[in-house]
Amino acid sequence: METTDNHLEPLQGLKIITEAISQTRENAREHSFLFLLWGWLIAASCILFFILKTFTSFKLFFLPFPVLVATGIFLSFRHYQSRPGAVQTYLGFYLKNLWLVLGISFMVSVLINVLQHNQPFTSNMLIGGAGTLVTGLVLRFRPLISGGVLFFILAVTSIFVPEQYAPLLLGVAVLTGYLAPGYLLKKSTV
Repeated sequence: METTDNHLEPLQGLKIITEAISQTRENAREHSFLFLLWGWLIAASCILFFILKTFTSFKLFFLPFPVLVATGIFLSFRHYQSRPGAVQTYLGFYLKNLWLVLGISFMVSVLINVLQHNQPFTSNMLIGGAGTLVTGLVLRFRPLISGGVLFFILAVTSIFVPEQYAPLLLGVAVLTGYLAPGYLLKKSTV
């Protein structure tokens, strides 16, 4: 096995490290787009679901979720495809795949709960909390860590409130766990 000597001048090494840190910070701020997009879409879905189910006789009261989730999937793919020349860091690669798997988990959870005639709000708060907490820990960003913990608290709370209010709890979890940290992440220098 051959080894090669990589001799970097101290200034070259410092420049590479500085660029890597700068790129990581830039990518972390880009993740705020997805928290804001999904935060607004899920919060709107929760509120519309609650209003339609509680105050109207509309039989398709659940429609805001599939329509807005399909919109979110389309806009998320478009967001990633709009940056073909963007440099991807290990952090960006990890977070993208984490949320891809969690997105699949959300859909499987909804399918299982619907087939069992249960509401999926509690399990979706657990999945959202896990993703938000892990992202916050990886980015070392306290608002996301707090948001993830709040998701777990509201998931436990949801089993003690009447079932009709579960979508509102998910809406609160998303507003405080996705949107608030998303806006702070957008302005941060993580």
